[in-house]
Amino acid sequence: MIKIGLIREGKIPADSRVALTPAQCKWIRTYRPDLKVIVQQSENRCFTDKEYLTAGVEVKENIDECDIMLGIKEVPVQMLIENKKYLFFSHTKKLQPYNQKLLQAVIQKNITLVDYECLEHEDGTRIIGFGFFAGIVGAHNGMMAYGKRTGTFDLDRVNSGKNLQHLIHTYFGLKLPSIKIAVTGSGRVAHGVLEIMNLMGIHEVEPEDYLEKEFVYPVYVHLKGANLYEHKVDKSYNRKDFHENAENYNSKFSQYIPHTDILMNGIYWEQKIPRLFELPHIQSENFRITTIADITDDMGGSVPCNIGDSTIADPIYGVDKNSFLRTAPFLQNSVDVMAVGNLPNELPRDASRYFGEQLLKYVFTELFSEEKSRLIDHATIVKNGELNEGYEYMKEYATP
Repeated sequence: MIKIGLIREGKIPADSRVALTPAQCKWIRTYRPDLKVIVQQSENRCFTDKEYLTAGVEVKENIDECDIMLGIKEVPVQMLIENKKYLFFSHTKKLQPYNQKLLQAVIQKNITLVDYECLEHEDGTRIIGFGFFAGIVGAHNGMMAYGKRTGTFDLDRVNSGKNLQHLIHTYFGLKLPSIKIAVTGSGRVAHGVLEIMNLMGIHEVEPEDYLEKEFVYPVYVHLKGANLYEHKVDKSYNRKDFHENAENYNSKFSQYIPHTDILMNGIYWEQKIPRLFELPHIQSENFRITTIADITDDMGGSVPCNIGDSTIADPIYGVDKNSFLRTAPFLQNSVDVMAVGNLPNELPRDASRYFGEQLLKYVFTELFSEEKSRLIDHATIVKNGELNEGYEYMKEYATP
């Protein structure tokens, strides 16, 4: 029997999401007798220890006996157990400096690391993640920030409610001013944003109309790759070429700046991808944007005025248009930025339920197969203390 440990989240600030809910653990106990889930005691989970016990799941402090460890966020170095297989979001594939010591410790402790972020279908689409709920919470927070800035409407915090259903009920009767919102991206994050746009009764318009017209009701435009980027030479856009040679493309977003009040950013970004705009743009008189929800949250990335994370407790900060320094939000000469790194934690039970469903549906069969799995191998950054094939580019980063 293979033992699966549902580990306690150790990263600070604390995250209350889980990889498997009590109901999902109960399903495993019923339909996968070859597997046993053991839950490590925790006071911070969105599902209590008692709920797991009620579902017939063993809960205890020491889970060293487990073969596979399931977490969510990065595991603190001191909590890593030698010679185990871990699944969590390591945030190392982009060579993030703040997690370099984590990857080095994984190697030193002879650990196998399967990163959720690297679990992909054959066409490169990510299989598992919390992006949809990040989009939902991020869009709500962006709208909330604009309402507070302008005083035109009022929204409560997401975590003042119990769940997504409660959040949806808060939109009944909500009257919004005639604002224009740009939504970027085509993945799960963008889908979450679009869900909120539609639930709030905001009308979608085509890019041409968005650029040429003003409206007497709130509208949004959904901007994907071809709307946002063009080749530096022939002004074309090819999705495959863009993802392989993004450095050969320019951003086209500047044309939307004079027509946008709120930017909901949901695009994937890495160093070679052009930013949507550059910092000097926000000094221009035609920079109409006052509120930016940078939901994918890359500091200095596609949204250059993301100058650092905000928190669930304090999600909005301002950036001065002249000095580019961080200020209080809602000031006249500032742009408001929402850049929270753990947005789904505001709807932890809904987000965890969704995540666990994807894990059981797409990953578990492959993870526990007797034959080698392309899916799992591709997502394995470190195998038994050594960088796996496909991750050789991390060698210098992984060396102390």
